[in-house]
Amino acid sequence: MKTENEKKLDTMTPKEIVEELNKHIVGQDKAKKAVAIALRNRIRRLKLPPEIAEEIAPKNIIMIGPTGVGKTEIARRLAKLANSPFLKVEATKFTEVGYVGKDAQSMIRDLIQISISMVKKEMVKFVEDKAKENAMEKVLDVLLPPLEKPDPSYFYEGENDPEYIKENRAYENHLKVREKMKKMLLNGELDDKEVEIEVDNRKLSTFEIFSQGDMEEIGVNVKDIMDSIFPSQKKKKVKVKEAIEIYKKIEEQELLDIDKVIEEAIKRTEHSGIIFIDEMDKVAGRESGSYGPDVSREGVQRDILPIVEGTTVNTKYGPVKTDHILFIASGAFHVSSPSDLIPELQGRFPIRVELNPLHKEDLMKILVQPESALTKQYKALLSTEGIEIIFTEESIEKIAEYAEKINSTLENIGARRLHTIMEKVLEDIMFEAPDVKEKRIVITPEYVEEKLKDFAEDQDLSKYIL
Repeated sequence: MKTENEKKLDTMTPKEIVEELNKHIVGQDKAKKAVAIALRNRIRRLKLPPEIAEEIAPKNIIMIGPTGVGKTEIARRLAKLANSPFLKVEATKFTEVGYVGKDAQSMIRDLIQISISMVKKEMVKFVEDKAKENAMEKVLDVLLPPLEKPDPSYFYEGENDPEYIKENRAYENHLKVREKMKKMLLNGELDDKEVEIEVDNRKLSTFEIFSQGDMEEIGVNVKDIMDSIFPSQKKKKVKVKEAIEIYKKIEEQELLDIDKVIEEAIKRTEHSGIIFIDEMDKVAGRESGSYGPDVSREGVQRDILPIVEGTTVNTKYGPVKTDHILFIASGAFHVSSPSDLIPELQGRFPIRVELNPLHKEDLMKILVQPESALTKQYKALLSTEGIEIIFTEESIEKIAEYAEKINSTLENIGARRLHTIMEKVLEDIMFEAPDVKEKRIVITPEYVEEKLKDFAEDQDLSKYIL
Protein backbone atom coordinates (compact mmCIF):
# COMPACT_ATOMS: atom_id res chain seq x y z
CA MET A 1 0.00 0.00 0.00
CA LYS A 2 1.83 3.07 -1.28
CA THR A 3 0.75 6.55 -0.26
CA GLU A 4 1.03 9.60 -2.54
CA ASN A 5 4.09 10.71 -0.55
CA GLU A 6 5.85 7.39 -1.13
CA LYS A 7 5.10 7.49 -4.88
CA LYS A 8 6.52 11.01 -5.04
CA LEU A 9 9.56 9.97 -2.98
CA ASP A 10 10.36 7.14 -5.42
CA THR A 11 11.17 9.74 -8.08
CA MET A 12 12.98 12.26 -5.85
CA THR A 13 16.72 12.67 -6.38
CA PRO A 14 19.05 13.57 -3.46
CA LYS A 15 19.18 17.14 -4.84
CA GLU A 16 15.37 17.38 -4.76
CA ILE A 17 15.33 16.00 -1.19
CA VAL A 18 17.80 18.73 -0.15
CA GLU A 19 15.64 21.37 -1.91
CA GLU A 20 12.65 20.12 0.07
CA LEU A 21 14.61 20.35 3.33
CA ASN A 22 15.76 23.88 2.36
CA LYS A 23 12.14 25.02 2.64
CA HIS A 24 12.29 24.42 6.39
CA ILE A 25 15.96 24.51 7.45
CA VAL A 26 18.57 27.20 6.81
CA GLY A 27 22.16 26.14 6.00
CA GLN A 28 23.71 22.89 7.28
CA ASP A 29 24.27 21.63 3.70
CA LYS A 30 26.60 18.77 4.75
CA ALA A 31 23.98 17.30 7.08
CA LYS A 32 21.21 17.68 4.48
CA LYS A 33 23.39 15.98 1.87
CA ALA A 34 24.11 13.04 4.22
CA VAL A 35 20.45 12.42 5.09
CA ALA A 36 19.36 12.86 1.44
CA ILE A 37 21.81 10.13 0.39
CA ALA A 38 20.63 7.88 3.24
CA LEU A 39 16.99 8.34 2.17
CA ARG A 40 17.74 7.76 -1.52
CA ASN A 41 19.68 4.59 -0.63
CA ARG A 42 16.53 3.24 1.03
CA ILE A 43 14.59 3.72 -2.21
CA ARG A 44 17.44 2.08 -4.16
CA ARG A 45 17.53 -0.89 -1.75
CA LEU A 46 13.80 -1.57 -2.12
CA LYS A 47 14.24 -1.88 -5.90
CA LEU A 48 16.86 -4.63 -5.56
CA PRO A 49 16.25 -8.41 -5.51
CA PRO A 50 15.44 -9.58 -1.92
CA GLU A 51 18.67 -11.57 -1.50
CA ILE A 52 20.85 -8.49 -2.19
CA ALA A 53 18.51 -6.00 -0.45
CA GLU A 54 18.70 -8.03 2.76
CA GLU A 55 22.48 -7.60 2.90
CA ILE A 56 22.49 -3.80 2.48
CA ALA A 57 22.43 -2.15 5.90
CA PRO A 58 21.50 1.52 6.34
CA LYS A 59 24.40 3.95 6.80
CA ASN A 60 23.60 5.40 10.21
CA ILE A 61 24.58 9.00 10.88
CA ILE A 62 26.06 10.93 13.82
CA MET A 63 25.34 14.66 13.76
CA ILE A 64 27.79 16.72 15.79
CA GLY A 65 26.94 20.28 16.70
CA PRO A 66 25.75 22.65 19.45
CA THR A 67 22.10 22.90 20.48
CA GLY A 68 19.65 24.84 18.31
CA VAL A 69 21.45 24.44 14.96
CA GLY A 70 18.87 22.12 13.34
CA LYS A 71 19.92 18.53 14.18
CA THR A 72 16.48 17.38 15.34
CA GLU A 73 14.64 19.44 12.72
CA ILE A 74 16.60 17.83 9.85
CA ALA A 75 15.68 14.32 11.08
CA ARG A 76 12.05 15.29 11.77
CA ARG A 77 11.54 16.89 8.36
CA LEU A 78 13.23 13.93 6.66
CA ALA A 79 10.81 11.50 8.34
CA LYS A 80 7.84 13.68 7.36
CA LEU A 81 9.04 13.85 3.77
CA ALA A 82 9.49 10.07 3.63
CA ASN A 83 6.19 9.44 5.44
CA SER A 84 8.19 7.20 7.79
CA PRO A 85 7.53 6.24 11.41
CA PHE A 86 9.78 8.61 13.36
CA LEU A 87 10.80 8.53 17.00
CA LYS A 88 13.02 10.93 18.92
CA VAL A 89 14.60 9.53 22.07
CA GLU A 90 17.25 10.77 24.45
CA ALA A 91 20.13 8.43 25.19
CA THR A 92 20.21 9.69 28.80
CA LYS A 93 16.70 8.30 29.41
CA PHE A 94 17.93 4.72 29.04
CA THR A 95 19.62 2.69 31.74
CA GLU A 96 21.63 -0.49 31.63
CA VAL A 97 19.69 -3.70 32.16
CA GLY A 98 19.47 -4.30 35.92
CA TYR A 99 19.08 -0.58 36.73
CA VAL A 100 15.78 1.20 37.32
CA GLY A 101 14.65 3.05 34.21
CA LYS A 102 13.79 2.52 30.53
CA ASP A 103 15.51 -0.26 28.65
CA ALA A 104 16.86 0.45 25.16
CA GLN A 105 14.42 -1.95 23.45
CA SER A 106 11.53 0.30 24.48
CA MET A 107 12.45 2.61 21.57
CA ILE A 108 11.39 -0.12 19.11
CA ARG A 109 8.14 -0.73 20.97
CA ASP A 110 7.42 3.01 20.88
CA LEU A 111 8.27 3.16 17.16
CA ILE A 112 5.89 0.33 16.26
CA GLN A 113 3.15 2.10 18.25
CA ILE A 114 3.74 5.27 16.17
CA SER A 115 3.68 3.17 12.99
CA ILE A 116 0.37 1.54 14.02
CA SER A 117 -1.18 5.00 14.54
CA MET A 118 0.12 6.20 11.15
CA VAL A 119 -1.24 3.18 9.25
CA LYS A 120 -4.57 3.33 11.09
CA LYS A 121 -4.94 6.99 10.14
CA GLU A 122 -4.29 6.17 6.48
CA MET A 123 -6.54 3.10 6.35
CA VAL A 124 -9.40 4.86 8.12
CA LYS A 125 -9.80 7.05 5.02
CA PHE A 126 -10.88 3.96 3.04
CA VAL A 127 -13.68 3.08 5.49
CA GLU A 128 -14.65 6.63 6.50
CA ASP A 129 -17.73 6.92 4.24
CA LYS A 130 -19.07 3.49 5.21
CA ALA A 131 -18.45 4.25 8.91
CA LYS A 132 -20.37 7.54 8.66
CA GLU A 133 -23.25 5.80 6.90
CA ASN A 134 -23.41 3.13 9.64
CA ALA A 135 -23.16 5.81 12.33
CA MET A 136 -26.14 7.66 10.78
CA GLU A 137 -28.19 4.46 10.87
CA LYS A 138 -27.33 3.92 14.55
CA VAL A 139 -28.35 7.48 15.43
CA LEU A 140 -31.58 6.99 13.46
CA ASP A 141 -32.24 3.84 15.52
CA VAL A 142 -31.92 5.98 18.67
CA LEU A 143 -34.18 8.76 17.33
CA LEU A 144 -36.70 6.33 15.85
CA PRO A 145 -36.36 2.75 17.12
CA PRO A 146 -36.62 0.27 14.21
CA LEU A 147 -39.88 -1.55 13.61
CA GLU A 148 -39.88 -5.22 12.65
CA LYS A 149 -41.43 -6.02 9.29
CA PRO A 150 -44.58 -8.15 9.80
CA ASP A 151 -44.40 -11.73 8.48
CA PRO A 152 -47.68 -12.80 6.70
CA SER A 153 -47.07 -16.47 7.60
CA TYR A 154 -47.76 -15.59 11.24
CA PHE A 155 -51.30 -14.45 10.43
CA TYR A 156 -54.35 -16.69 9.98
CA GLU A 157 -55.37 -15.33 6.55
CA GLY A 158 -51.82 -14.50 5.44
CA GLU A 159 -51.48 -11.28 3.40
CA ASN A 160 -55.26 -10.79 3.37
CA ASP A 161 -55.54 -10.84 7.14
CA PRO A 162 -56.88 -7.41 8.36
CA GLU A 163 -54.40 -7.43 11.28
CA TYR A 164 -51.49 -8.04 8.88
CA ILE A 165 -52.67 -5.24 6.53
CA LYS A 166 -52.86 -2.86 9.50
CA GLU A 167 -49.33 -3.76 10.78
CA ASN A 168 -47.83 -3.64 7.28
CA ARG A 169 -49.30 -0.15 6.70
CA ALA A 170 -47.80 0.99 10.03
CA TYR A 171 -44.43 -0.48 8.97
CA GLU A 172 -44.51 1.35 5.58
CA ASN A 173 -45.38 4.65 7.33
CA HIS A 174 -42.50 4.04 9.72
CA LEU A 175 -40.09 3.65 6.75
CA LYS A 176 -41.33 6.93 5.22
CA VAL A 177 -40.84 8.79 8.52
CA ARG A 178 -37.38 7.22 8.87
CA GLU A 179 -36.42 8.31 5.34
CA LYS A 180 -37.60 11.85 6.12
CA MET A 181 -35.57 11.90 9.34
CA LYS A 182 -32.52 10.61 7.47
CA LYS A 183 -32.73 13.58 5.08
CA MET A 184 -33.03 15.95 8.05
CA LEU A 185 -30.02 14.25 9.64
CA LEU A 186 -27.95 14.62 6.46
CA ASN A 187 -28.91 18.31 6.19
CA GLY A 188 -27.85 18.92 9.82
CA GLU A 189 -31.37 19.92 10.90
CA LEU A 190 -31.22 17.60 13.93
CA ASP A 191 -27.63 18.44 15.01
CA ASP A 192 -28.68 20.26 18.20
CA LYS A 193 -31.27 17.71 19.32
CA GLU A 194 -30.23 15.86 22.48
CA VAL A 195 -30.26 12.06 22.51
CA GLU A 196 -29.29 9.34 24.98
CA ILE A 197 -26.87 6.82 23.53
CA GLU A 198 -25.22 3.70 24.86
CA VAL A 199 -21.53 3.31 24.08
CA ASP A 200 -19.01 0.57 24.69
CA ASN A 201 -16.14 2.20 26.60
CA ARG A 202 -13.71 -0.47 25.46
CA LYS A 203 -14.19 0.54 21.83
CA LEU A 204 -13.66 4.22 22.56
CA SER A 205 -11.05 3.88 25.29
CA THR A 206 -7.74 5.67 24.79
CA PHE A 207 -6.46 4.38 28.15
CA GLU A 208 -3.24 2.39 27.81
CA ILE A 209 -1.17 0.49 30.34
CA PHE A 210 2.47 1.22 29.56
CA SER A 211 5.05 -1.22 30.76
CA GLN A 212 8.63 -2.08 29.91
CA GLY A 213 10.75 -4.99 28.87
CA ASP A 214 9.22 -8.43 29.11
CA MET A 215 6.41 -7.01 31.25
CA GLU A 216 4.68 -5.64 28.14
CA GLU A 217 2.31 -8.58 27.81
CA ILE A 218 1.40 -8.28 31.50
CA GLY A 219 0.57 -4.64 30.76
CA VAL A 220 -2.00 -5.77 28.20
CA ASN A 221 -3.55 -8.17 30.71
CA VAL A 222 -3.81 -5.41 33.32
CA LYS A 223 -5.80 -3.38 30.78
CA ASP A 224 -8.15 -6.35 30.27
CA ILE A 225 -8.60 -6.63 34.04
CA MET A 226 -9.38 -2.90 34.27
CA ASP A 227 -11.99 -3.30 31.51
CA SER A 228 -13.64 -6.15 33.40
CA ILE A 229 -13.76 -4.13 36.65
CA PHE A 230 -15.44 -1.07 35.13
CA PRO A 231 -18.71 -1.43 33.22
CA SER A 232 -18.13 -1.42 29.47
CA GLN A 233 -21.58 -0.10 28.49
CA LYS A 234 -22.28 3.46 29.47
CA LYS A 235 -25.29 5.68 28.77
CA LYS A 236 -24.67 9.33 28.04
CA LYS A 237 -26.69 12.29 26.82
CA VAL A 238 -25.17 14.09 23.84
CA LYS A 239 -26.25 16.18 20.87
CA VAL A 240 -26.97 14.36 17.60
CA LYS A 241 -23.88 15.81 15.90
CA GLU A 242 -21.64 14.45 18.68
CA ALA A 243 -23.46 11.11 18.68
CA ILE A 244 -22.71 10.66 14.96
CA GLU A 245 -18.98 11.30 15.63
CA ILE A 246 -18.92 8.83 18.56
CA TYR A 247 -20.60 6.09 16.53
CA LYS A 248 -18.41 6.89 13.52
CA LYS A 249 -15.24 6.27 15.57
CA ILE A 250 -16.62 2.96 16.84
CA GLU A 251 -17.60 1.91 13.31
CA GLU A 252 -14.16 2.85 11.94
CA GLN A 253 -12.51 0.57 14.53
CA GLU A 254 -14.84 -2.29 13.60
CA LEU A 255 -14.42 -1.87 9.84
CA LEU A 256 -10.63 -1.71 9.99
CA ASP A 257 -8.80 -4.96 9.32
CA ILE A 258 -6.50 -4.83 12.36
CA ASP A 259 -4.35 -7.73 11.06
CA LYS A 260 -3.62 -5.76 7.88
CA VAL A 261 -2.86 -2.64 9.96
CA ILE A 262 -0.34 -4.55 12.10
CA GLU A 263 1.24 -6.26 9.08
CA GLU A 264 1.70 -2.94 7.24
CA ALA A 265 2.91 -1.14 10.41
CA ILE A 266 5.59 -3.79 11.11
CA LYS A 267 6.71 -3.70 7.45
CA ARG A 268 6.92 0.10 7.51
CA THR A 269 8.81 0.11 10.83
CA GLU A 270 11.34 -2.46 9.60
CA HIS A 271 12.00 -0.89 6.19
CA SER A 272 11.47 2.83 6.65
CA GLY A 273 11.53 3.55 10.40
CA ILE A 274 13.80 6.37 11.61
CA ILE A 275 15.03 6.68 15.20
CA PHE A 276 16.72 9.89 16.28
CA ILE A 277 18.89 9.33 19.37
CA ASP A 278 19.66 12.71 20.93
CA GLU A 279 22.29 13.48 23.59
CA MET A 280 24.48 10.59 22.52
CA ASP A 281 27.49 12.56 23.81
CA LYS A 282 26.12 12.26 27.36
CA VAL A 283 26.58 8.47 27.32
CA ALA A 284 29.95 8.59 25.51
CA GLY A 285 33.08 7.82 27.53
CA ARG A 286 34.36 4.52 28.83
CA GLU A 287 34.67 4.10 32.57
CA SER A 288 37.45 2.30 34.36
CA GLY A 289 36.00 1.14 37.64
CA SER A 290 33.97 4.33 38.14
CA TYR A 291 30.98 4.53 40.43
CA GLY A 292 28.09 6.93 40.89
CA PRO A 293 25.33 8.18 38.59
CA ASP A 294 27.40 7.67 35.40
CA VAL A 295 28.32 4.06 36.15
CA SER A 296 25.98 2.65 33.48
CA ARG A 297 26.98 4.91 30.54
CA GLU A 298 28.95 2.19 28.79
CA GLY A 299 26.22 -0.28 29.70
CA VAL A 300 23.65 1.90 27.89
CA GLN A 301 25.89 1.92 24.81
CA ARG A 302 26.12 -1.88 24.97
CA ASP A 303 22.31 -2.13 25.19
CA ILE A 304 21.83 0.23 22.22
CA LEU A 305 24.45 -1.65 20.16
CA PRO A 306 22.46 -4.84 19.28
CA ILE A 307 19.44 -2.73 18.29
CA VAL A 308 21.55 -0.61 15.92
CA GLU A 309 23.45 -3.71 14.68
CA GLY A 310 20.21 -5.51 13.91
CA THR A 311 18.18 -7.71 16.21
CA THR A 312 14.61 -8.90 16.71
CA VAL A 313 12.57 -7.15 19.39
CA ASN A 314 9.42 -8.78 20.70
CA THR A 315 6.45 -6.39 20.89
CA LYS A 316 2.78 -6.96 21.64
CA TYR A 317 2.16 -6.75 17.87
CA GLY A 318 4.75 -9.40 17.06
CA PRO A 319 8.52 -9.55 16.47
CA VAL A 320 10.14 -6.50 14.81
CA LYS A 321 13.51 -6.68 13.06
CA THR A 322 15.76 -3.63 13.44
CA ASP A 323 18.28 -4.49 10.68
CA HIS A 324 17.06 -1.78 8.27
CA ILE A 325 15.86 0.95 10.63
CA LEU A 326 17.83 4.18 10.07
CA PHE A 327 19.44 5.51 13.26
CA ILE A 328 20.50 9.15 13.46
CA ALA A 329 22.45 9.99 16.61
CA SER A 330 23.28 13.52 17.67
CA GLY A 331 25.10 15.41 20.36
CA ALA A 332 27.13 18.53 21.05
CA PHE A 333 30.25 16.44 21.90
CA HIS A 334 31.83 19.41 23.74
CA VAL A 335 33.40 17.34 26.51
CA SER A 336 33.56 13.98 24.75
CA SER A 337 33.95 13.02 21.09
CA PRO A 338 32.44 10.24 18.93
CA SER A 339 35.71 8.33 19.41
CA ASP A 340 34.78 7.99 23.12
CA LEU A 341 31.89 5.70 22.18
CA ILE A 342 32.63 1.98 22.40
CA PRO A 343 34.36 0.83 19.14
CA GLU A 344 31.51 -1.50 18.11
CA LEU A 345 28.97 1.36 18.31
CA GLN A 346 31.28 3.76 16.45
CA GLY A 347 31.42 1.23 13.61
CA ARG A 348 27.63 1.24 13.35
CA PHE A 349 27.55 5.00 12.71
CA PRO A 350 29.84 5.29 9.67
CA ILE A 351 28.69 8.77 8.59
CA ARG A 352 29.70 11.72 10.76
CA VAL A 353 28.48 15.21 9.97
CA GLU A 354 29.47 18.38 11.77
CA LEU A 355 26.85 21.11 11.92
CA ASN A 356 28.01 24.72 11.97
CA PRO A 357 27.16 27.19 14.75
CA LEU A 358 24.68 29.87 13.62
CA HIS A 359 25.85 33.41 12.91
CA LYS A 360 23.94 36.66 12.36
CA GLU A 361 23.34 36.00 8.62
CA ASP A 362 21.95 32.50 9.37
CA LEU A 363 19.67 33.84 12.10
CA MET A 364 18.33 36.53 9.71
CA LYS A 365 17.47 33.83 7.15
CA ILE A 366 15.86 31.65 9.83
CA LEU A 367 13.56 34.55 10.76
CA VAL A 368 12.16 34.98 7.23
CA GLN A 369 13.00 32.16 4.81
CA PRO A 370 11.53 28.82 6.06
CA GLU A 371 7.88 28.06 5.30
CA SER A 372 7.11 28.21 9.03
CA ALA A 373 9.50 31.08 9.86
CA LEU A 374 8.95 32.82 13.20
CA THR A 375 7.95 36.14 11.59
CA LYS A 376 5.32 34.33 9.49
CA GLN A 377 3.97 32.60 12.61
CA TYR A 378 3.53 35.90 14.48
CA LYS A 379 1.96 37.54 11.41
CA ALA A 380 -0.56 34.69 11.21
CA LEU A 381 -1.34 34.88 14.96
CA LEU A 382 -1.97 38.64 14.88
CA SER A 383 -3.99 38.45 11.66
CA THR A 384 -6.69 36.67 13.72
CA GLU A 385 -7.09 40.00 15.59
CA GLY A 386 -7.28 41.90 12.27
CA ILE A 387 -3.74 43.28 12.72
CA GLU A 388 -1.15 43.43 9.95
CA ILE A 389 2.36 43.35 11.35
CA ILE A 390 5.32 44.28 9.16
CA PHE A 391 8.98 43.57 9.96
CA THR A 392 11.44 45.85 8.17
CA GLU A 393 14.68 44.32 6.90
CA GLU A 394 16.60 46.45 9.41
CA SER A 395 14.47 45.19 12.33
CA ILE A 396 15.15 41.56 11.28
CA GLU A 397 18.87 42.38 11.22
CA LYS A 398 18.65 43.97 14.67
CA ILE A 399 16.84 40.92 16.16
CA ALA A 400 19.46 38.58 14.66
CA GLU A 401 22.23 40.83 15.97
CA TYR A 402 20.86 40.66 19.52
CA ALA A 403 20.40 36.87 19.28
CA GLU A 404 24.01 36.40 18.18
CA LYS A 405 25.29 38.78 20.88
CA ILE A 406 23.38 37.06 23.70
CA ASN A 407 24.38 33.60 22.39
CA SER A 408 28.04 34.63 22.52
CA THR A 409 27.87 36.11 26.05
CA LEU A 410 25.56 33.52 27.63
CA GLU A 411 24.92 29.88 26.74
CA ASN A 412 24.81 29.37 22.96
CA ILE A 413 21.37 27.88 22.28
CA GLY A 414 21.39 28.68 18.56
CA ALA A 415 18.08 29.45 16.81
CA ARG A 416 16.13 28.75 20.02
CA ARG A 417 17.29 32.17 21.23
CA LEU A 418 15.12 33.77 18.53
CA HIS A 419 11.94 32.42 20.17
CA THR A 420 12.78 34.17 23.45
CA ILE A 421 13.77 37.44 21.78
CA MET A 422 10.73 37.56 19.45
CA GLU A 423 8.43 36.95 22.40
CA LYS A 424 10.07 39.84 24.29
CA VAL A 425 9.91 42.20 21.28
CA LEU A 426 6.22 41.49 20.59
CA GLU A 427 5.04 41.04 24.19
CA ASP A 428 3.20 44.40 24.44
CA ILE A 429 1.67 44.11 20.97
CA MET A 430 0.38 40.57 21.70
CA PHE A 431 -1.09 41.77 25.01
CA GLU A 432 -2.82 44.86 23.62
CA ALA A 433 -3.80 43.39 20.21
CA PRO A 434 -7.56 43.02 20.88
CA ASP A 435 -7.86 46.69 21.96
CA VAL A 436 -5.57 48.60 19.57
CA LYS A 437 -7.15 50.88 16.97
CA GLU A 438 -4.09 50.93 14.69
CA LYS A 439 -4.40 47.76 12.61
CA ARG A 440 -1.11 48.16 10.73
CA ILE A 441 2.00 47.92 12.89
CA VAL A 442 5.55 48.31 11.54
CA ILE A 443 8.39 46.83 13.60
CA THR A 444 11.43 49.09 13.22
CA PRO A 445 15.02 48.60 14.46
CA GLU A 446 14.39 51.44 16.95
CA TYR A 447 11.41 49.54 18.39
CA VAL A 448 13.53 46.36 18.73
CA GLU A 449 16.32 48.39 20.38
CA GLU A 450 13.88 49.93 22.85
CA LYS A 451 12.50 46.53 23.88
CA LEU A 452 15.82 44.69 24.19
CA LYS A 453 18.46 47.28 25.11
CA ASP A 454 18.08 47.06 28.92
CA PHE A 455 18.01 43.25 28.98
CA ALA A 456 20.97 42.81 26.64
CA GLU A 457 23.14 45.27 28.59
CA ASP A 458 22.29 43.84 32.02
CA GLN A 459 24.02 40.43 32.05
CA ASP A 460 22.26 39.24 35.20
CA LEU A 461 18.84 40.22 33.85
CA SER A 462 19.39 38.69 30.42
CA LYS A 463 20.56 35.46 32.06
CA TYR A 464 17.05 34.94 33.44
CA ILE A 465 14.88 36.64 30.80
CA LEU A 466 16.64 36.16 27.47
